[in-house]
Amino acid sequence: MEAKEVLKQYWGYEDFRPMQEEIISAAAAGRDVLAILPTGGGKSVCFQVPALMREGIALVVTPLIALMKDQVQNLAARGIKALSIHAGMDRRAVEVALGNAAYGDFKFLYVSPERLGTSLFRSWLEILPLCYIVVDEAHCISQWGYDFRPDYLQIGALRKLLDVPVIALTATATPRVAEDIMDKLDFRERLLLKSGFERPNLSYIVRQCEDKSGQLLDICRGVEGSGIVYMRHRQRCEETAAYLTQNGISASWYHAGLSAQTRSDRQEAWKRGEIRVMVCTNAFGMGIDKPDVRFVVHAGLPEGPESYFQEAGRAGRDGQRAYAVLLWNGTDVRRLRQLQDVSFPPLEYIADIYQKLHIFFQIPYEQGAGRQLKFDLDEFARHFKLNRASVHYALKYLERSEHLTFSEDVEVSTQVGILVERNLLYDIELPDAQMVTLLEVLMRRYTGIFSWPVPIREDSTASACGISVPALRQLLYRLSLEHVIRYIPGERCSVIFLHHARLMPGNVDLQKEKYAFLLENARGRADAMVEYASEEAECRSRWLLRYFGQEETTDCGTCDVCRAHRHSGLAPEPPESAICRWWAEHPGATLQEFRAACAHPAAGLPPDAVARYRKLLDDGEL
Repeated sequence: MEAKEVLKQYWGYEDFRPMQEEIISAAAAGRDVLAILPTGGGKSVCFQVPALMREGIALVVTPLIALMKDQVQNLAARGIKALSIHAGMDRRAVEVALGNAAYGDFKFLYVSPERLGTSLFRSWLEILPLCYIVVDEAHCISQWGYDFRPDYLQIGALRKLLDVPVIALTATATPRVAEDIMDKLDFRERLLLKSGFERPNLSYIVRQCEDKSGQLLDICRGVEGSGIVYMRHRQRCEETAAYLTQNGISASWYHAGLSAQTRSDRQEAWKRGEIRVMVCTNAFGMGIDKPDVRFVVHAGLPEGPESYFQEAGRAGRDGQRAYAVLLWNGTDVRRLRQLQDVSFPPLEYIADIYQKLHIFFQIPYEQGAGRQLKFDLDEFARHFKLNRASVHYALKYLERSEHLTFSEDVEVSTQVGILVERNLLYDIELPDAQMVTLLEVLMRRYTGIFSWPVPIREDSTASACGISVPALRQLLYRLSLEHVIRYIPGERCSVIFLHHARLMPGNVDLQKEKYAFLLENARGRADAMVEYASEEAECRSRWLLRYFGQEETTDCGTCDVCRAHRHSGLAPEPPESAICRWWAEHPGATLQEFRAACAHPAAGLPPDAVARYRKLLDDGEL
C-alpha cells in the first residue's frame, strides 16, 4: 500500500503536511532518518505510516508514559493494534506484552527507555519481528540536549543487535544536538530532514514588567479563546487561577501535586472548553492535541530556549492567529541563576543521597541490583530532614550518571492474586454472591493469578461483573479481608529502578567531568534565555530560529520587536500585515475595491497583493 493510501485509510487525509512525505519516503526506503519538526508538526504520522506499510512491528521508544498511553488509545480508535511497556508494570505484565508483540498481529510496541537494557527485554529481541526502531523525543539521547536521559543510550546498543532502520524525531534540536543524535544512534548515513520552524500565525511578545498579574488579566481579556499560563511554582498556579477567577476569567490550575483523577478531569474540561485558561507548571501540555489554543503565557523565565519554544508552540496549531507571551523582570533573572545552584548540588551531597536511598529501603551493601522501588520524595525528604528540591536534583544526577532510573508520576496498575487453591475455592462460604461472580471473572481473564499478584484492568473487569469500578474496588477490599485474595490497589507514584548493587562509600562514581559539562550547558541555556528576553533589536521569531540553526529567515512582522521597529520607521510593514491592515480599515469593502486600491501606491499594498490576499484567505488568516 502506498503512503497516501495509508494516510487516507487510517487518518482520512488526502495530503501530508510539509516535510512529512519526504521523511516517510526515506524511512520506507530503509534509510536512517532524523526528522526535526516543530511542535504540532505531525511527528507521529512520520513513523506510523511507514510502519503500516511494512511487515512486522515498530519499536517506539518514548520517555512520556502519558503520551505513550494516548498514542496507544488513538491508534486503537483507528483500528490499529498497539501496546506499551513502561515503569510500574511487573515482570509478568511485561512478559505478556512481549509475548503479544512477538506472536500477535500488533503494529506498534511502545517502550520506556529504562526497559531497553533489562535482561528480560533483551531476551525477546531475537523473537520480536521488528521493522523499525523509532526514537521519539530524540534530543534526550544527546548530552548537549536540554533533557538528556542516560537510558536513551541503550538504543545505540540495540543497533548492533538489530538490522532495522531508525526513525528519530524531535521538535527541538540545535545543529550540535542533531549531529550528536545521529552519532549516538550509529546512523549508517547521516540524513537530517527538517521543516522550517517559522510559525507565521504565532506572534511572540516579551514584556518586562513588575505587575505580572495585571498584565496577565489584560491578556486574558484582550485575547479570546483558550489559553495556557505556565508558572514555576505550584502555589503560584493556585493563587493565579484564583485571581483570574475572581476577575471573571474561567480558570483552573494543574500541577503534579494533584491526584491523577483531578488532573485528568481538569485536562478534559479544558480541552472541551469548560475551563478557558489553565494555569500550570510544565507538567501540563505534553502530548495534548488541542489545536485552538489562542495564547500561551510564561509568567517567568523558562530554563532555556528549547523548553520555551516547545511550550510556546502549543498555541495556534490550527493555523489561526495566536500569541506566545513572556512576562519577566529582574527577579526572574536572579531566580534563574539561583536555580543553577539548586539543580546541581555538590557531588558530596549527591553521594550522600545515594547511600541514604539504600538505607531508607534497608538495602545492604552489594545487594539491590534490579530492584524497582515505589518512592515518595516528600516522605524521604521528611525522614532525613532534607530540602525536597535538592533531593530531587540529586536523584536526577544519579540517573544521569547511570546509577538508577527515577521515573516520576508513574501509574502502577491494580494487582490481584488468589491465595486459596483452585480446588478449595468453591468450598468457601462468601458473604456476597457478587464475590463469587468476581472470582470467576478473575480466574477466566488472568493467567497466573493463583501463582502471583497480576495486574488487572479495573474498567473491563467491573464491566464483566456488571458493576461500577468503585463497587469493584470495594469487593476486592472485602475479599482481601476474607483472606481469599491479595489486593494491591493501583496508584500513581514515583518509581526508582536500581541499576546495580549498593556500592560502598567512596566507590560511587559520579563522573566529575560529566557534572562540569552539564553544569556549563545549563548555564549556557539560561544565558540564552536571558538574552532572548532582553533582546530589543532582533525579531523574536528570527532569534529563535537562529538559535535552532535556521539562518535563512525574515522578520515575522508581528512580534513586539518588529512592531516597535515599524512604529519607529525602522522597518517596512510586512506585505501580509499591510493587506490585513487595509481590510481592517475598510470593513465591508468588496474585492473590486481592493483591486482598485492595489493600483495606488499610496495604499502601501504590495504588487502581488491580490495573490497574497487569496493565500491569506486559504490559510484562514482573514
